[in-house]
Amino acid sequence: MMTMTTTRRRTTTITMTMMMMMMTLMMMITTMTTITMLLVIVTIMLLLLLMTTLLLMMRWRRRSRTRTRATTTTTTTTTMMMMMMMMMMTMMMTMMMTMMMMMMMMMMMMMMMMMMMMMMMMMMMMMMMIMMR
Repeated sequence: MMTMTTTRRRTTTITMTMMMMMMTLMMMITTMTTITMLLVIVTIMLLLLLMTTLLLMMRWRRRSRTRTRATTTTTTTTTMMMMMMMMMMTMMMTMMMTMMMMMMMMMMMMMMMMMMMMMMMMMMMMMMMIMMR
């Protein structure tokens, strides 16, 4: 029971950090619309995502020895899901950037709203995944 609780707490903390990162990125995008800054933000995002994924993988690999095969497979699937989510987020961010470069302020606002909606969806998905594990 203790191990389960700790893992859940860790996962939640990771998700929270990710959310914070996303919010900061949104703020940055709203303030700085230069291509260079956007590129830098994207690179940072990718790096952070890679780091998080690696950490998760390491943790599950360490614990997988004691557990049975079925549980390990489920954890791997969850990691894959998380990876997919991260990729989707990055793709969305890039698309947003391109749109901002092209469109006007109104369109930017619309896109921001859409992004926020997507973020909420992602949060919900993450929470669901955490609960499932």
